[in-house]
Amino acid sequence: MIPESFIQELLNRVDIVDVVDRSVPLKKAGANYSACCPFHNEKSPSFTVSPTKQFYHCFGCGAHGTAIGFMMEYQGLDFVESVHELAKSVGLTVPQESRDADRPAVKVVVGLQESLQQAANFYKAELKKSQRAIDYLKNRGLSGQIAAKFQIGYAPAGWQNLQSVFSNYESEALTTAGLVVENEQGRRYDRFRDRIMFPIHDQKGQVIGFGGRVINPEDIPKYYNSPETPLFQKGHELYGLFLARRAIRDAGRALVVEGYMDVVALAQYGIEYAVAALGTATTPFHITKLMRQADEIVFCFDGDNAGRTAAWRAAMNALPALTDGLKLTFLFLPKEHDPDSYVREFGKEKFEAEIKAAMPLSQYILQHLSENNPLQSQEDRVRFLNEAEPILQQISAPRSAMYLRKKVAELAQLSTEEMHSLLKLPNVNKPPAQARPKLIRTTTSLQRSFCLMLLMQPALASGSDLEWLVGQAEEDILLRQTIETCLLHPHSKPVVLLRELEGKVEAKVLRELERELTMLDETLDIEKALVGTRRQLQDIYSHKQSSILLARIGEKPLSALTEDEIALLKSVGNKPSQNRA
Repeated sequence: MIPESFIQELLNRVDIVDVVDRSVPLKKAGANYSACCPFHNEKSPSFTVSPTKQFYHCFGCGAHGTAIGFMMEYQGLDFVESVHELAKSVGLTVPQESRDADRPAVKVVVGLQESLQQAANFYKAELKKSQRAIDYLKNRGLSGQIAAKFQIGYAPAGWQNLQSVFSNYESEALTTAGLVVENEQGRRYDRFRDRIMFPIHDQKGQVIGFGGRVINPEDIPKYYNSPETPLFQKGHELYGLFLARRAIRDAGRALVVEGYMDVVALAQYGIEYAVAALGTATTPFHITKLMRQADEIVFCFDGDNAGRTAAWRAAMNALPALTDGLKLTFLFLPKEHDPDSYVREFGKEKFEAEIKAAMPLSQYILQHLSENNPLQSQEDRVRFLNEAEPILQQISAPRSAMYLRKKVAELAQLSTEEMHSLLKLPNVNKPPAQARPKLIRTTTSLQRSFCLMLLMQPALASGSDLEWLVGQAEEDILLRQTIETCLLHPHSKPVVLLRELEGKVEAKVLRELERELTMLDETLDIEKALVGTRRQLQDIYSHKQSSILLARIGEKPLSALTEDEIALLKSVGNKPSQNRA
């Protein structure tokens, strides 16, 4: 385990500008550096790197992080590998925390992620022992190398195999992680039995769930996924995305397919930019995740009725996330094929030719709406408009909305103005968004403003700041913890101070503070602004202290008041009798 103190020292030592510039050439842009974002395709730079804050941030796709985060996102390394690479670049040796051999081991409660990783290791080991599972994968054309790359495993038949893995099979972590099921009689058993196991990874490469596929075709269901857990939400995750990120960026597109085996088979044939939804239709969360990687998303579905139904659901779910810079297309394979079988029969070149000829979203929507509608009578066109209206209402991308509306109006034999007068459609011709603010946003509280300035120049924190600070509200706690952290680390970079604040303030508040720090103008005279903000806060907290004291005085009988308390009451214009209702 890498000590936290070393990680903070490393972040203070490395320069994120050098780290990013080695992979993405940067240009000076005022106080920062800029480039076209490496995480999505763009023509004009919206990706900035701050040498002061030690963050990278893309105003186009929202990608954001530290030097460690950049190594993980761009290089595809895990956390430990990223730390080692950065340490090597600045001549540091990564220490490891070790337990004193003479001290008895402390029994640690195994957490969810640790439980899932242990199970994944077990399933991988079991695959090597099962000739039946190995033969199944070989018959599907998978090599040992591709199985190892995707960490494929096998859950053996039997009810309680995981009992040999976990010393406490009754642990609540196993049920919460979805590895063990408990029936109404209280009997516990393994969720996955006699299935090929596909680990599902988060963006850090950690196992957060599993998909299990039957070997025996008579077993049902064909695919069985982990349930929703604190680590795993099906509507937010995509199978294979962690491994596919680099290939998606290189290809400029992401291919969304229906099954785990499709992803693995396509990767074996060199199509490594495929991902799969996890037993649910593609959601706006999925689209947003993929938009950070590429500007083209291709949905590939089987040509049967089930595939077409899934395609339409994916199209409808994608509408809220649609932008004018995003290209969505739909590929329908022949009824007798899925991506797995198609690429095996026809090869990579033919499959990618089909991808390039995929149907654009607008064309697919119009085709679907008019598929069973001849548009010959007035009633046909009214029905067409009624079905198109809720679709048009969901598209907020101005250019995409305009062209689709124009096509719908033409098919309904109306002018665009006539159609607008009939349908309730949002105004997508909004004025352009204002340029991002240069100074601290007006919605930022004084407490947040003070915190932001201290994070930029922690040496300006004063121990006396803690004397006037009272209260236990969210903003009060944030301010107190920020001041204390800056007093302890007066020469640390903002990114290190934020890391030090983790666990001391609410995660949501910390993320908000991080976003606000990104927007802070680095040419601001921090020292001068801090003086004025400190004075305002002192006045606010002085009034707050008086209010608290007055409330306490109000609970005392008149005879118990001290001279100072009576003087305080007179100073705010109150008489003792008025506080005694």
